[in-house]
Amino acid sequence: MFDTMTMTKAVGAVCGSLLVFLLAGWAATSLYTVGGHGEGYGEEVAQAYVIETGSEEPAAAAEEGPDFATLLASADAAAGEAVFKKCGSCHKLDGSDGVGPHLNGIVGRMHAAAAGYSYSEANLALAGEPWTPEAINAFIEDPKGYMPGTKMSFAGLPKAVDRANLIAFLATTK
Repeated sequence: MFDTMTMTKAVGAVCGSLLVFLLAGWAATSLYTVGGHGEGYGEEVAQAYVIETGSEEPAAAAEEGPDFATLLASADAAAGEAVFKKCGSCHKLDGSDGVGPHLNGIVGRMHAAAAGYSYSEANLALAGEPWTPEAINAFIEDPKGYMPGTKMSFAGLPKAVDRANLIAFLATTK
């Protein structure tokens, strides 16, 4: 039943099948691999095209506009109340703390002054300084840039007009 010819055919079939799988794997790798396995493999590949999101435009527009003092002088507290809705998910105006400290009377109040709130080390380091409109402006423009180590995860408000309106609104809360 198992003679030499049958055994040779079985071993040849197994070897032939392995050869087909190896060649198919090599062909698939050459078709679907980005880059090559030679020099430079694993380095960053140049992007084929760039999708413009306009994320750099607000910063450029903010630099071209009037200075912050001019914007604050003509700020609209009612428009600032609408901007505050972005802040309202973490901050309250009723004197109680939420995820963030309450913002009643924040303009002119000292840093880390809300009793009972657990501030970050970065905010506690500024405890003797007041929240001036300029300081609030710098903070809400780029919280992590102004105060590295802050617990606030908000990315910031890119438009200077929105920041000025928000500060004008916060100045009305006591």
